[in-house]
Amino acid sequence: MCGIVGYIGNKEAKPILIDCLKKLEYRGYDSAGVAILNNGEINLVKSKGRLAVLEEKLNHIKVEGTMGIGHTRWATHGEPSDVNSHPHISKNGSIAVVHNGIIENYIQIKEFLAGKGYEFRSETDTEVIAHLIEHNYDGDLIKAVLKTLNELEGAYALGVLSIDNPDMFVAARKDSPLIVGLGKNENYIASDIPAILKYTRDILILEDKEVACITRDKVDIYNQLGEKQQREAFRVDWDVSAAEKGGYEHFMMKEIFEEPSAVKGTISPRIKGNEIELDKLTITDEMIQNCEKIHIIACGTAYHAGVVGKYIIEKLARIPVEAEIASEFRYRDPIINENHLTIVISQSGETLDTFMAMREAKKRGSRTLAIVNVVGSSIAREADDVLYTWAGPEIAVASTKAYNTQLSALYLVALLLARKKGLLDDGMYHQYLDQLQQMPDMIDSVLNKREQIQKFASQHFNAKSIFYIGRGLDYALSMEGSLKLKEISYIHSEAYAGGELKHGTIALIEEGTLVVCSLTQDQLFEKMVGNVREVKARGAVVLAITCEKNASEVAKIADSVITIPDVDSVLAPIVAVTSMQLFAYYVAVMKGNDVDKPRNLAKSVTVE
Repeated sequence: MCGIVGYIGNKEAKPILIDCLKKLEYRGYDSAGVAILNNGEINLVKSKGRLAVLEEKLNHIKVEGTMGIGHTRWATHGEPSDVNSHPHISKNGSIAVVHNGIIENYIQIKEFLAGKGYEFRSETDTEVIAHLIEHNYDGDLIKAVLKTLNELEGAYALGVLSIDNPDMFVAARKDSPLIVGLGKNENYIASDIPAILKYTRDILILEDKEVACITRDKVDIYNQLGEKQQREAFRVDWDVSAAEKGGYEHFMMKEIFEEPSAVKGTISPRIKGNEIELDKLTITDEMIQNCEKIHIIACGTAYHAGVVGKYIIEKLARIPVEAEIASEFRYRDPIINENHLTIVISQSGETLDTFMAMREAKKRGSRTLAIVNVVGSSIAREADDVLYTWAGPEIAVASTKAYNTQLSALYLVALLLARKKGLLDDGMYHQYLDQLQQMPDMIDSVLNKREQIQKFASQHFNAKSIFYIGRGLDYALSMEGSLKLKEISYIHSEAYAGGELKHGTIALIEEGTLVVCSLTQDQLFEKMVGNVREVKARGAVVLAITCEKNASEVAKIADSVITIPDVDSVLAPIVAVTSMQLFAYYVAVMKGNDVDKPRNLAKSVTVE
């Protein structure tokens, strides 16, 4: 949530800050602002609404200076407004702050500061930080920030400007992402790499509870005790164009079309000589044999990938698996021991609920394996083992290619566990590997049916409520299809297990209700045919997704059929989900929605 940028150099800060914020608007877009230091004065400009509103405002204001900080907001404390927008200024106007995260003890701090005569203009938790730094300032900004951080509880990534320090600004982080970009006679901060990739490829990653002093010529990093830290920069080697639209109308469509290459990038490097090799995984054969239980922890789309993971790991490796929502896991006193494996899934590697749940699992003795996309992210650094999905940048808020690559990684893990436990003979094992490597071509064949999906979407984009049903892996798949539709179309949608319809849900089906039915599981095909007949008998309009071999039979009972290539039922979710993503996309486009930046959502959820 929220995007932070900062710049110091010899160029005008305003256009650079705006350009960087445009790359971060997926993190929050209900308000935006900049603070630029020039001639002993902080020029503060901020506004409610999309970044374009701020940009237009700045076009009519003369704001000069070669150092500044900027912010694009996803509201947590206080409604979106000009006043609640960041940056926030201290009482005497000498300090400006931008913040991503939540300060949990801000009420106590606010009461303390109010007793000292500080007045508050906004409803945010961030404003207390600006006032508290001013209160703690005695001429040394680094010491004031360190002292302030020791008094804060919660999560934060900060950028801090001070009138008294015209040649430097300060950055800090705890549980929220923040990077430093290194340039020639200029340096940057940002919440994410794409924001500054146009300007530099040399990156420093701040660790938890570290503070950085940033000047034009150098970056000094300190721990919470004020001790200077040594840090090696790493060079980003992916192409700038990976974070651009590349001719597509929306990032979401571009990323859906990148799924074949993304899935290939996850799978192919890990299959060598007809065997799976998962990077430098340190889980031993003995650990696998002694593994009593696996916990898969994630949020949102990643959680839905985890539900698929539960099905396939239990089926192939015969290890009990619980797929759990991260925000619930941490607070339910989970039963975990050293013979359990915890798999955490996060596209960004910064999802705070997932991060804290992983820490809880580690504290209780479990070994941890992270499936993440972003190299060097917080979850990746703290997990015992990491399996990167290599999906490349995903800019659209609604996740698509990240989901497919998370599934691909989970299939590799499931097959490796089954192989190590001796539960797959050579023939079946290599059959799965062969089909897994065919996934990119199969996804491509679904993309070639996009016009058929678009036509059906054009007939139903005004639906008030849509239901998704399936059994087994099709139910897990339906959960993600339903979420995707909700996220970007704002149509009420629910996913249900097909067998549960008659236990209450079927009361919601009436004439014209749209039901999306997945029928890709061979052993449950006849059961799902029965469920389709049940909803049709009550007036439902049915969109069916099934394998080509079953198309003619399904066409007898469904109003429209989207086919996927014939594939082993275990692997079907990787292929079938693309059709659901396309359906959600076209419905949202036809409703005139902002597909890449749906209301109320942000890409990287770095608050609890």
